[in-house]
Amino acid sequence: MNQYLAITSRGLENLLAEELEQLGAQNIQVVSAGVRFKAEQATAYRCCLWTRISSRIIQVLSEFNVRDDMDLYLGAAAINWPSYFGSDTRIIVDFNGTNREIRNSQYGAMKVKDAIVDKFTKADLRRPNIDRERPDLRIHMRLSGEKGVLGLDMAGSGLHQRGYRSEAGKAPLRETHAAALVMKSGWTEDKPLLDPMCGSGTLLIEAAMMAAQIAPGLKRKKWGFESIKDFDKEGWLEIHAEATVKARRGVSNVTTKFFGREMDRRVLTIARDNAGRAGVKDLIDFEYGDATQLICPEGFSHGVVLCNPPYGERLGTTPELISLYGDFGNRLKLAFAGSTASIFSSSNELLSCLRMRADKQFKLRNGALDCVLKTYWITAGGVKHVEGEKEGVVEETQVAPDFANRLKKNITKLDKWAKKEGISCYRIYDADLPDYNAAIDKYNDFLIIQEYAAPKSIPEETARRRVMDILRATIQVTGVDNSKVILKVRERQKGKSQYQKLSSAERHMIVNEYGVDLKVNLYDYLDTGLFLDHRITRRKLGVMAQGKDFLNLFAYTGSATCHAACGGAKSTTTVDMSNTYLRWAQENMELNGQVGSQHQFVQADCLQWLQEVDDTFDLIFIDPPTFSNSKRMTQSFDVQRDHIMLMENLKRMLRPNGQIVFSNNKRHFKMDIEKLNELGLKANNISDTTLPMDFGRNKQIHNCWIITHKED
Repeated sequence: MNQYLAITSRGLENLLAEELEQLGAQNIQVVSAGVRFKAEQATAYRCCLWTRISSRIIQVLSEFNVRDDMDLYLGAAAINWPSYFGSDTRIIVDFNGTNREIRNSQYGAMKVKDAIVDKFTKADLRRPNIDRERPDLRIHMRLSGEKGVLGLDMAGSGLHQRGYRSEAGKAPLRETHAAALVMKSGWTEDKPLLDPMCGSGTLLIEAAMMAAQIAPGLKRKKWGFESIKDFDKEGWLEIHAEATVKARRGVSNVTTKFFGREMDRRVLTIARDNAGRAGVKDLIDFEYGDATQLICPEGFSHGVVLCNPPYGERLGTTPELISLYGDFGNRLKLAFAGSTASIFSSSNELLSCLRMRADKQFKLRNGALDCVLKTYWITAGGVKHVEGEKEGVVEETQVAPDFANRLKKNITKLDKWAKKEGISCYRIYDADLPDYNAAIDKYNDFLIIQEYAAPKSIPEETARRRVMDILRATIQVTGVDNSKVILKVRERQKGKSQYQKLSSAERHMIVNEYGVDLKVNLYDYLDTGLFLDHRITRRKLGVMAQGKDFLNLFAYTGSATCHAACGGAKSTTTVDMSNTYLRWAQENMELNGQVGSQHQFVQADCLQWLQEVDDTFDLIFIDPPTFSNSKRMTQSFDVQRDHIMLMENLKRMLRPNGQIVFSNNKRHFKMDIEKLNELGLKANNISDTTLPMDFGRNKQIHNCWIITHKED
């Protein structure tokens, strides 16, 4: 008997050990991400052909200590390689693992390759060819600490490659993982199986192959062990023929019903094609269907629902996923009472949106993600039947009740206030409760939830759960469609980093503020193009600007310019370093019918422009960044350090009786009154009067000053 190592994913070792025992393996020993066993040659062939869980089976040739590259070379060189394969065999070395001395897997593979080649040349044999693209045989080296295992890959390529899947959906699940999930779901061949989000059909195909007794390796054209010198061709052909007959008979004997539903018609076609290549197309009922509108198919009674729904790594997809999981959970409870559901996901938070209590769970890594398969016994509990409706609706418990109650109160007060004020975008929640540290802004019928980065003292899992609670509760309380909820993470920003692009969706909408139309973009940037806390300041500028020449510095998207122009400004000059925002400002002006040569747009570094321009103005609005060291600026800028330098230049441009409205967002900003007086300027702090009601809890969000000549 030879020694073998069957490799699998962490978490599947015990399942693989059970499978190998059933296939006749002996002396089975579970190790990390694998199973050691002994077997006769015929049993090893049978394990390769029939394993559904293992990704590779290695015939172990040697085990040795590896402290450095010399140990590695000598350990590999001690094997009599010519006794296993000939010079005509095309080989490749796969090297997995590192240690203190062998820090690079490519270097490790090279040392093993050198030892193999030297073994041939020292025996006066022609060296075998190294072929990365089409090797006949793969040499496998596994290094864990100072322990090395070296052997021959019996399959030659990953055993998950069954040969039926030519194309997968967006998030393909490996065939070996799919088989494991089927086995751990509680499904047995006497139960119908439904995958309501079947994608390319892998879960159903693997289950159908089990029911039909189709060996997973049956369609493989080439095996690594065929290139090993002791290959028993007759024995292998007999094993393969036996499996072929079993598969042919098995398909015709299957009575189990399999159902697949998928919303993407293109992917559904792929699933059907995959099932056809696997030989189980006639066993699976594939149909177009939405999991959130799932109907129990005819012939499905007390069966198993098994699926791998999307669980998204990007937070931006979370609102839609919350709704998907919530609606899917509702459908399960409404239409599948008495059945079981096994749901595979990397997000416990999303699984909680099903609003069902798991009876069992099975942890498994999917690539780099820690995932879990949770199995639920579906009962009708929580289902409230409504008179006149056949199926009823699910009565939903309130998520995060403290947060939800505060949000309800805020909305009741602020919606009436906003309608009276004549504004369509405003803040409805601003970190009112410490545990729910986010801001929620309403833009027409859309909501933006901005999560403030949690302190390091808060565990990541706790912070993530709270964000999910905020999302779920907000959707529950407001009734806003999940597609109209946008989630962003807001950290402490410096300079213009808040303007950095997040995506290129280019989705815009028009909002109204005191009769002024403004274009916003809810998706592509951290900020939307409109700072809501400056709303009263903009309205004040509209009143102050009548008949005056108006200058807007660090203008961003020009919303202040629009208010000034609509308020009757004689002329406007809008200055910003970004062409993107200047074009946006022009579009905002055009929305309000403010066009003509009296409205100028200047692309420039504002600090440099201030030092070079001799124009004068009646009203100047300046809202500089707190700090900036942009490469496009000739110097760094700190509003606390440099605000007097700004005023020196602005004084020169300010006409007699003119006014500067100076605003910034630096917390605890201190105006240097003494130096301002030395310049011949005086300042009036109007911060309290420019703070909107919806920002009442955040007194430090901005400060605002009116600055005039001292003699005025």
